[in-house]
Amino acid sequence: MTSLTQRTSGLVQRKTEASRNAAAADKEKGSGEEDDEARRGEEEDDDKGDSKETRLTLMEEVLLLGLKDREGYTSFWNDCISSGLRGCMLVELALRGRLHLEPCGVRRKSLLARKVICKSDAPTGDVLLDEALKHIKETQPPETVQSWIELLSGETWNPLKLHYQLRNVRERLAKNLVEKGVLTTEKQNFLLFDMTTHPLTNSNIKQRLVKKVQDSVLDKWVNDPHRMDKRVLALILLAHSSDVLENAFAPLQDDQYDLCMKRVHSLLELEPEKECTKPNVNELMWAVVAAFTK
Repeated sequence: MTSLTQRTSGLVQRKTEASRNAAAADKEKGSGEEDDEARRGEEEDDDKGDSKETRLTLMEEVLLLGLKDREGYTSFWNDCISSGLRGCMLVELALRGRLHLEPCGVRRKSLLARKVICKSDAPTGDVLLDEALKHIKETQPPETVQSWIELLSGETWNPLKLHYQLRNVRERLAKNLVEKGVLTTEKQNFLLFDMTTHPLTNSNIKQRLVKKVQDSVLDKWVNDPHRMDKRVLALILLAHSSDVLENAFAPLQDDQYDLCMKRVHSLLELEPEKECTKPNVNELMWAVVAAFTK
């Protein structure tokens, strides 16, 4: 009886010890996995840190497409880029989760009739975006997308709303690109006046941007806007509205250029009202597109 008790006790001790060892191993494994996750997170943070200087907003990308590389200014004949950049701001804020459209309601309001609502007033880290977000948040009753593009551009006959205008937008965006090492600053003399220009200094970044636009309608074309990256789709549509998209296709061969323009026109022919009813879409982006194509 005593020997049986001892054997049982020894068995219990071995089981207990085995359980402890297993628990210790699991703990060590879990700790190792946590360390791995932490390291991966740190590496991702490092990657983000490395690319932070060259991560561009939609406004900066559109402006960069419109700037002449050597001269450092946009075409004097381009009268679309001003409103186009304001549209970029609205879409950028929507992509960052700061803005959205009011619900369409039972009566199914059109995109251009729906008001822009501030979803979050958390700072974006971009002065222009935060300035636009502040205006939108503090305005009651809310305004439509079309109204905000006009107000932020200063295109209003109401003197009480002139304070909504964002001034010197192109110059401020160019300075952002100077700080990110993409452009430089020079003074050029134009007979009667001196003008600050911003020639390209980092051609790699612009080449990557141009290639991204080209690939989206050539090698990476998916023939379905809802399978495209939302930011790339917005860039193509807004660059066209700003009359700078063709600059990205200029270096291409004639047959590639024609194919690009054909596919871009297929995107432009989409009905924003119909597209915004599909799942997982950015309604505000389609509202901006509708404002420019109405």
